[in-house]
Amino acid sequence: MNTGLVLLALAYVLSQFFRAFLAVLAKILEQDIGTTPDDLAFASGLWFIAFAVAQIPIGAALDGLGPRRTAGWLMLLGCGGGSAVFAMATGPLHIAIAMALIGIGCAPVLMASYYIFAREHPPAQFAVLASVMVGVGSLGNLVASYPMALSAELLGWRTSLWGLGALSALVALSMLVWVRDPAKVEGEAKGSLAQLFRLKALWFIFPLMGVNYALPGAIRGLWIGPYLTDVFGAGTGAVGLATLLMGIAMISGVLAYGFADRFFPSRKWMLAGGATITSMATFTMIALPAQSLVLSVALICVIGFFGGGYAVIMAHGRSFLPPQLIGRGVTMLNLFSIGGVGVLQFASGRVYHGYAGTGDTVLPYVMVFVLLGCCLISGLFLYLFSRDQSD
Repeated sequence: MNTGLVLLALAYVLSQFFRAFLAVLAKILEQDIGTTPDDLAFASGLWFIAFAVAQIPIGAALDGLGPRRTAGWLMLLGCGGGSAVFAMATGPLHIAIAMALIGIGCAPVLMASYYIFAREHPPAQFAVLASVMVGVGSLGNLVASYPMALSAELLGWRTSLWGLGALSALVALSMLVWVRDPAKVEGEAKGSLAQLFRLKALWFIFPLMGVNYALPGAIRGLWIGPYLTDVFGAGTGAVGLATLLMGIAMISGVLAYGFADRFFPSRKWMLAGGATITSMATFTMIALPAQSLVLSVALICVIGFFGGGYAVIMAHGRSFLPPQLIGRGVTMLNLFSIGGVGVLQFASGRVYHGYAGTGDTVLPYVMVFVLLGCCLISGLFLYLFSRDQSD
């Protein structure tokens, strides 16, 4: 792996960190600046919505400007600036603005590496390369768990955010120097979104892309902390350990899917089986929401592992893309994935708020899991009508 791809992997570690660290800071932010769980659901949702909306211009920029400038400049301005806003926050609004900026800064990083993989490697290698990149980047999930909790306690969350902003700026500037754009194919036709949506093979892949990551992403990025704290009385250390275990499960799942893709004869049915197991674990947690802290953490880890098919779903969609649509195609698939998380973050926050006044500590979380589980089943049902990979 060359220096540019190493830097893109490090940038993706930061992207994974930024989408998940709010869960660990939930209690500290509530004490310091008065944020509530639904405030953080809104801020986390803004991260994903900003990330998703940015995919459309990023797709055109990847095809036009290339990955170096697209990823480098957006990360410098978005992650560096957003971290500074977060570090100076005095209320929930500032956290929301910061998360939106950081979401824009993180938006091009993984797609820049996928664009390079798609242009410079055979299609059959895409799933493995994409899964390895996600697996390496998902180390950010681990840093966003217990290490972030420890940093917040020892250094303070504001100092930690200033440090993250400086690191983001350094990585972004390094990408502007070291990332190399793939060579353009002479005479290559210019693609458009209209051409992309005329590819009917993608129509039944988009729904699963929209909900598959939304379930583990919402739990890991937001709900695991409040759920374990309110239902089981878990402290910051216990929440940090639980998020660390889920992070390990998510990394393991991503890598397992990527390497299994080389041996399974059908991506479609491998992904459908994984989504079915994820659904079963979710509805078990709905049925037994307060049975045991160990059981709930174990089920959350199952969701993290079997919900890790993102890169292989991306490879499924990529297999139908012609060269001139690779940038727009992979970013549109990513828009559905990240946009699904954002929409469900907003929706889950509203569901939590709607049931929080009932006096039942467990019910709001049960209804959040019902929402996420039902969305996954709906996406899985539509995915069953998709075509299998074309490569």
